[in-house]
Amino acid sequence: MKTGSHFNLRSILLVLPISVFVAACGGGGDSGNNTSSPAATGTLHVAMTDAPSCGFDHVFITVNKVRVNASSTAADTDGGWTDIALATPQKIDLLSLTNGVLFDLGRAPLPAGQYQQVRLVLNANQGNTLANSVVKTGTNAEQPLDTPSATQSGFKIIQPFTVQPNTLVDLILDFNACKSIVQRGNGSFSLKPVVTAIPLIVSGAIAGSVPAAQAGSQVFAEQNGQVIRGTVADANGQFVLSPLIQSSTNGTYDIVIVDNTQPNGHATGIIRSVPVTATQTTTISTTGAPFTLPASATNTASGTVTASAQASLRALQTVNSASYEITSANANLDTGAYSLALPAAAPQVGTFSTTLPIILTGVPAAAGQYSVQATSAAGVTQSSPVNVAAGNQAGVNFSF
Repeated sequence: MKTGSHFNLRSILLVLPISVFVAACGGGGDSGNNTSSPAATGTLHVAMTDAPSCGFDHVFITVNKVRVNASSTAADTDGGWTDIALATPQKIDLLSLTNGVLFDLGRAPLPAGQYQQVRLVLNANQGNTLANSVVKTGTNAEQPLDTPSATQSGFKIIQPFTVQPNTLVDLILDFNACKSIVQRGNGSFSLKPVVTAIPLIVSGAIAGSVPAAQAGSQVFAEQNGQVIRGTVADANGQFVLSPLIQSSTNGTYDIVIVDNTQPNGHATGIIRSVPVTATQTTTISTTGAPFTLPASATNTASGTVTASAQASLRALQTVNSASYEITSANANLDTGAYSLALPAAAPQVGTFSTTLPIILTGVPAAAGQYSVQATSAAGVTQSSPVNVAAGNQAGVNFSF
């Protein structure tokens, strides 16, 4: 694979022999346990993927290099770094990396052993030349994206993985653009990166379909109300969530389908307890029998958060004692204002079965009922219940 190329994870899962995955299995532990011979080397290959973004048609970043270190606490000026430098910095539209599409960032030999830290280093904006930018939905203009620290020390990602001698290890950087873009009061944007690293060896995929009329729906793989992976249904209504760590390691996933468009949104779909097997794809619906969700009004919960808190917000919906994240946003860095678009109709819920189609049933008691959760940059969390069944709910404020 050439540096800077796009490829699809599902094609890798279909053609790569199981023995290669097993040989490349990543693991944890601290850097002090590296007992491999200094002469023994393996190869690290790094690629990037993305979750959907809220309110943007494009989110561009320009990647200069990826750095790895055996120490989780190593500073950018410390020793022990190995760089995977791109021959030419690559300007990547993160929103093109959905439904299993990956962007190849390159590879480098590494001494065999355990590694803890990954850093993603970006190029800086220079004058009118925008290395990092966004295009808001409904516009054509690129607006600068401020990337504090990313162009010097890089974004820090802590993820243990193991490089075995004479073995290729694939590491996927999962960049959640939706949770990473923050607006300021003057209309400018900053990058507050939410990035995880996933060893491909222990991962698989979940695939499904909604009707083409529901193309653009956001689809999340969640565990205990936390989004692990997200994507967006394509023009045909098809979606792929990958990579996902296998269930024998990480447990099953709840799939949440959200179409909160205005005015033509749909009820939320929830498919519980979906398993993932390494190197395989679990199918939960097909184009011939997609998840067809009933139409729903979309209303908003909005308010302000103490601006200095630099808070992130998410809306949770509780169904049969389990909570699911439906949408999220970052509060404006200068004003603290936020708004969350939420389906008013009852969610449709079902449980995974290998026999398709999986039947979804409405839960009327949960219609329009949410809990808005605000989390400050310091990690302090506050929650407030809201009911959008009858209309918009303003004044859902938080003070930190």
